[in-house]
Amino acid sequence: MSETTLARESALAARIDEARRLANSGQILQAEQAFLAILRESPQELDALNFVAICAHERGQFAQALALLERARGVKVDDPVTLTNLGVTNAVLGRLDHAIESLRAALQNAPDLFLAKLRLAETLERAGRPAEALPLYFGAIFAAQGAGQWLGDSTTAPGLRPLVLHAMRTIAAGRRRVFSDLIAPLRERHGAAALARVEKCLAIYLTELPANYPDPLQRPKFLYFPDLPPKKFYERELFPWYDALEEKTAAIREEMLAVLAEDSGFEPFLGHFDKPDQLEGYLSNQKGPPVWNAFFFFRHGKRNDANHERCPRTSAALEAAPLCRIPDHAPEVCFSVLTPGSHILPHHGVTNTRLVTHLALIVPEDCAIFVGGEARGWEEGRCFSFDDTFEHEAWNRSDKTRVVMLADVWNPYLTDVEREALTTLVAAIGDFNTAAGI
Repeated sequence: MSETTLARESALAARIDEARRLANSGQILQAEQAFLAILRESPQELDALNFVAICAHERGQFAQALALLERARGVKVDDPVTLTNLGVTNAVLGRLDHAIESLRAALQNAPDLFLAKLRLAETLERAGRPAEALPLYFGAIFAAQGAGQWLGDSTTAPGLRPLVLHAMRTIAAGRRRVFSDLIAPLRERHGAAALARVEKCLAIYLTELPANYPDPLQRPKFLYFPDLPPKKFYERELFPWYDALEEKTAAIREEMLAVLAEDSGFEPFLGHFDKPDQLEGYLSNQKGPPVWNAFFFFRHGKRNDANHERCPRTSAALEAAPLCRIPDHAPEVCFSVLTPGSHILPHHGVTNTRLVTHLALIVPEDCAIFVGGEARGWEEGRCFSFDDTFEHEAWNRSDKTRVVMLADVWNPYLTDVEREALTTLVAAIGDFNTAAGI
């Protein structure tokens, strides 16, 4: 590249920076003139095409804006900003199908572009598709507020404020309607009193009511079910099926030792991290790399058929246990392996509607779990259950590996009707959040 070309490109970059500075400082007319001058010299400058198109749109010159944006798409067909602007202008012109197509393409190329998601929701609502719009409104507000935007007037552009407020009102009414309608058949069949705690749980989830946690150490990350006994560890008498599971300990341990010896089928309990230092807030080990591995029988409610086939007696024992089963959500069931020196740092679980049960398989000395200020050790061949929404941690300070079988079970203080309602609600919330892109 010649020195002349380099100098020309450097000068153009400086002019673009100045035009952006003018725009960011609110000098819109001066910025538009600067970008127009840039376009005369460089007709394919993407930022200039988009800015001038937005200015034309704001003046009501929609055909001119559309022409400029089509030029911009010709420069870069998958540019998400151009596609978003095209969607907005097409929507104003009543070309709703074109608008929806452009906005979906913008999100396909930039899933976190919350402005495109907001505009797509608005357009779908205009097109008479409110059920599709609702989760997108939610996803847009969730993402924007997570980025520090749309928290109030000071973080919302004046032109967007009416739409953002509309989105928030739509979300509040729409989510309430969707989730309440799902449990209406149960309400009709069993009566309002049987669903009273579920209704309160839903109101807390929707932030219509405060949670009022009975213990400051209890903080569910997802769903809090009120009016359950705030216990950290639960009495053995509440789980009459413990005996049958414990009787299978020798068979379960034998299968666990076999897969442990093969060293296959295990994966990090917390998932894979790109860099070791990303584990710092979750695990520690002063003796070496921290390792918390799992041989999953169920992961987020999905059955690992291969692992069940490798451990048929364990699989049969699990099928007889009253696991908390919610499609795509629960249970989590695994051989949980904590290597020497590893420490699972304090954290909270997702919901008190289910408890975590441990069946101890290999427990060296100096291993313990600490739940809500209460410490407990494991006893090989024995079960206990705890509420992991209380702050908890676990450690293996020995020189040997610790292994327990971990399984999610329903909180025994829930009624059958409440469990049925929660199964429906949690699955629906998951589907809604997936549709929202969360």
